[in-house]
Amino acid sequence: MAADVAGYSRLMHDDEEATHGRLTTLLADVIEPTVAEHGGRIVKNTGDGFLAEFPSAVQAVRAAVRFQSAIGDLQQNDAKGRPLLFRVGINIGDVIVEPHDIFGDGVNIAARLEGIGEPGGISISSSAYDQVRGKVDMAFEDMGPQALKNIAEPIRVWRAKLSDSEVPKEVPEQAVFAGAGGLLGQILGRLKLTGGALASVATVGAIGLFGYSNVWNTRTDVLPDGQKTQREAAARPDIAPRLSLVVLPFANLNNDPEQDYFADSITADLTTDLARMRNAFVIGRGTAFTYKNRQVDLKTLGKDLGIRWAVQGAVRRAGEQVRVNVSLTDVASGRDIWSDRFDSDRTNVAVLQDQITVRLARSLNIELIQAESRRSETDRSKNPDAMDFTMRGWAKSYEPRSKTTIAQARELFDNALRLDPDHVDAMIGKAWSLSPPINLLSGWPVSVVEDNKTATNLVDRALSKSPANAMAHVVKGDTLRFGNPEEALHQYDAALEINPNFPAAYAGKGDALILAGRAREALSVTQLALRLSPRDPSAVAWRWTLCHAHLHLHDYQEAIEECRRTLNMNSAYWFAFIGLVSAYGATGQFEQARLSLAEFNKIRPDFTIQWYRDFGYALTRNPQFRREFDDILDGLRKVGVREH
Repeated sequence: MAADVAGYSRLMHDDEEATHGRLTTLLADVIEPTVAEHGGRIVKNTGDGFLAEFPSAVQAVRAAVRFQSAIGDLQQNDAKGRPLLFRVGINIGDVIVEPHDIFGDGVNIAARLEGIGEPGGISISSSAYDQVRGKVDMAFEDMGPQALKNIAEPIRVWRAKLSDSEVPKEVPEQAVFAGAGGLLGQILGRLKLTGGALASVATVGAIGLFGYSNVWNTRTDVLPDGQKTQREAAARPDIAPRLSLVVLPFANLNNDPEQDYFADSITADLTTDLARMRNAFVIGRGTAFTYKNRQVDLKTLGKDLGIRWAVQGAVRRAGEQVRVNVSLTDVASGRDIWSDRFDSDRTNVAVLQDQITVRLARSLNIELIQAESRRSETDRSKNPDAMDFTMRGWAKSYEPRSKTTIAQARELFDNALRLDPDHVDAMIGKAWSLSPPINLLSGWPVSVVEDNKTATNLVDRALSKSPANAMAHVVKGDTLRFGNPEEALHQYDAALEINPNFPAAYAGKGDALILAGRAREALSVTQLALRLSPRDPSAVAWRWTLCHAHLHLHDYQEAIEECRRTLNMNSAYWFAFIGLVSAYGATGQFEQARLSLAEFNKIRPDFTIQWYRDFGYALTRNPQFRREFDDILDGLRKVGVREH
């Protein structure tokens, strides 16, 4: 095990004596006792961390989880807001032992794993993962093969998903998806609207990441001709489309984290603009933002995401003046094809982004659509402060979603609308924050019906002013999906006509297709959402949609595989347990079914088939969906799940 403190040099520069004292205390009071308790020993301290050895990978992982959790708890009320966060790397290998040190490739790999880890996180090699899988109470995310400095061959890396950091504390799963007296009563009591009830869990932005490493064997003929590039990418994910790219998060050069939102907004808008270019294949911003503040090896990035180009940049803001540096890089060679600098003031940021889009398009020899930017003149507020609040609102929406972050985003959009009631992007943002799939994360407030009416009014106003705004069509689809999935499909298709690289539109369409009794068609569009944004914060929900679709189609082995992938991404996403139990029951695999049911009962001991039937029937009145849903219920009955 190798571990160090992230950003230790900066912390020492800010307050050398206090930082050294806190590190010494944590090592003596937390880390050393925990390592010893798990049979390990500290081989040496490394100034900003330590090197340790253990008798087994299982003990090493358990120790790391224990002290990372303890360190987080001890520092959660840190007055200065600058806690010491350790990065931990764990590997298995032969070592050369000396009295006060150990050497060997195994040690070098652990040190490199530490170096690519996240603050407060644990990264382990595939050899360590093989030893701990199924033996520790911990989910792991497959980060794929990683090129490590001075290590000859790429090493497959797994990231431990620590519950405290992966699941927002404000909205525990059990609270959001309460039992018969909770969510069901709220769905049936609060959400009955004309055309049906508004309710879903399949599109929750649950926290979890997904590595792009899958084989896709489904129909792509349901994708229109205008999505030819996307259709080909879905059919052959191993071949990077000619005009495939990712816009990596632009760096904020102001040395002020409060200004991150400005750089993030430029990154997100540029992604949207480029996604509308003909024949382009653009990775979704949800995946792009997982690389924020991380050192990225472009060759590895190209292989992981299946792309050929990367757009990188940096933003500096001085008062009203803005400078943006942008480069276009061939990821295979690492060579910059084009780079330039753009200067503007903050009232003309949209114009500056248009200029960048045009220059990038020319460099890639792409023919731009007639409107070179998604932002028409009617979209742009003439009030710079309203624009600023809107940028902050959208930046907040890209953070891990919870009741708190959604409320904060909504307040920022409200502030923008108070300054400019006709600001289209702010209207769409507030509508998004009030739409049923997002409102679910707020625990279905009493005002949910009024919230959806407000969202509908806002998005209708936005569409009347800006009918070619893809995000507005997606939000409109979200307000319709539960209760009127057929109408929702028209909205998602409209969004994809405008932006054929919009992961959320494909994902929403997939969910709506299942509710409309067209589960087979849902497979390819949902897989395409994952192809476009494999590391998206909502990827776990999209993976569950695939599981759900296979269940409806009686493709039980595929359903089992997808449900397991869902749980590997987020073990608290308990609807995947329902799919597993039903599929095992339908195929007579009763021992596996009982094991899965036992795990499920720990999370939802109050679950009944009657509850789930009422829940499913509340989503849509489509007869085909309900017939297929009844088969899922029968699978649960075969295993002995309680009826009432």
